[in-house]
Amino acid sequence: MAAMSAGIIERYAAHLPVTAATPRVTLGEGSTPLVRSSRIGPSVGLEQLYFKYEGLNPSGSFKDRGMAVATAKALEAGAQTLLCASTGNTSASASAYAACCGLRAVVVVPAGGVATGKLAQALAYGATVVTVKSSFDAALKLVRQLADQPGVALVNSVNPFRIEGQKTGAFEIVEQLGRAPAQLFIPVGNGGNITAYWRGFGELVMTAGGSAPRMHGAQAEGAAPLVRGRPVTRPRTVASAIRIGNPASWAGAVAARDESGGTIEAVSDAEIMAAHRRLAREEGLLVEPASAAGVALLLRKAKARQVTDEGTVVCVLTGHGLKDPQALTRGLRIPRPVAPTLATLRRAIG
Repeated sequence: MAAMSAGIIERYAAHLPVTAATPRVTLGEGSTPLVRSSRIGPSVGLEQLYFKYEGLNPSGSFKDRGMAVATAKALEAGAQTLLCASTGNTSASASAYAACCGLRAVVVVPAGGVATGKLAQALAYGATVVTVKSSFDAALKLVRQLADQPGVALVNSVNPFRIEGQKTGAFEIVEQLGRAPAQLFIPVGNGGNITAYWRGFGELVMTAGGSAPRMHGAQAEGAAPLVRGRPVTRPRTVASAIRIGNPASWAGAVAARDESGGTIEAVSDAEIMAAHRRLAREEGLLVEPASAAGVALLLRKAKARQVTDEGTVVCVLTGHGLKDPQALTRGLRIPRPVAPTLATLRRAIG
């Protein structure tokens, strides 16, 4: 079993489907910072814009919240193997939690569809990695057919314990602000995270008579099945974490949108990468491209005056930038070495 530090199971046991017999699995997930915008918010007239920086979870993404609970319940049920299909972050998280608990991790990923950093993580944690010549959606269909084997726990977001763990992100936002935000922007791929956040706000805020935020989900234009209203056979986007054509949590994502009075909209890869650069250069926050999708949608809505400075706005940044090192240097010129002289250095820095 993992070390007994105060992870999300220990902190939120009263709100999670755990008992005294459930192992308190943790790698120290949760407790990520809510960073107030220093430049982007004021530039678009939003003085109360915050970023929930989930890239500081142990494996570098929000997936660790749900994986802690899913792994604990798998151990409780006697599983020896964690199984998942993944566009990258789930595989990294499952592999990390399997390693710390002495379990085997088997991850199935679409060939050429996973960022290098994420694939390296799964391999480093000792997972059995299988790449298949298919999309993520086909890979998920395959692993769901394998999940009925004895001792195997499927830990994709179709596992209800994943959603339960991920809802703690909403709990933390309420704790950090002292209230729920007026609006929340979040990337949408498989739909599990927007489903989880809406559940978390519902349990913590609405049951106490408060108001929950309007939920705004951002999909990439080339992978926007919820916006189109039908699955996308060949999803395409630079934001590999949300390159999903048929979300497993479709119904939950639509319910979060409709019940909150929010939206799910598509943003272009150009908008995503522009927001990605702004987060790094104006806020000091390094994220993978998918994390910037929600910010891209916010920027578009703010420009169109569809978001005004009337209450707190939170953007969930789902994964760390080092997960996709190729995206960090896309469009940039790496400086050439110069002679080690003071005069050359002065010329180089202008």
